[in-house]
Amino acid sequence: MEQKERLTPYDDPDVQLMLRFQTGDVEAFQQLFHKYSPSVVNFAAHFLGTRARAEEIAQEVFLQVYRWQKRYEPKAKFSTWLFKIVNNHCLNEVRKGEYRVPHESLEPLVDAQGDERERDLPDTNPGKGEEILAAKEAADRIQQILHRVPGNQRTALMLSRLEGMSYQEVAEVLGCTEKAVKSLVFRATQSLKEGLRDILNDHDL
Repeated sequence: MEQKERLTPYDDPDVQLMLRFQTGDVEAFQQLFHKYSPSVVNFAAHFLGTRARAEEIAQEVFLQVYRWQKRYEPKAKFSTWLFKIVNNHCLNEVRKGEYRVPHESLEPLVDAQGDERERDLPDTNPGKGEEILAAKEAADRIQQILHRVPGNQRTALMLSRLEGMSYQEVAEVLGCTEKAVKSLVFRATQSLKEGLRDILNDHDL
């Protein structure tokens, strides 16, 4: 049985783009920006609960990437290096005390590009309107539950579930072991389950 060849960071196409950017290829940076900016905004929005600040953080993150191009060393996949920067920016927001549990719906985070005109249409089904209101209230509660999960647990959960990173990659972002990441994800999941159980009980579901 042949042993699989071990991949290195240099096998990552995005690492190659970053290396091209180091040589002055600005188009390579633009490709990275367009590929990753939606994910960065989405991660920060879920972490902080405000899309407006998340978009600002995305700009700050890519400005940092731009400025740090000469010091970049491909020790891991590009996405791992990038989300380490993103996570640090989000944690700094928490430390500055500017972060608070939001009371807004998750809808803007899920469908920021949705057609606003559809929301202005008259509701011909009152029962449906009540269902939508209940769903929004539940979404608000879920968002608040997520933001009560401690920082590293939240990061581990979002990177592994939202971004599809392996535990090894998440461990590199957080600077810990894979075993620690598994524990963080488990505890975060348990916290969410407990919160969701309360929501279901409140709605008699």
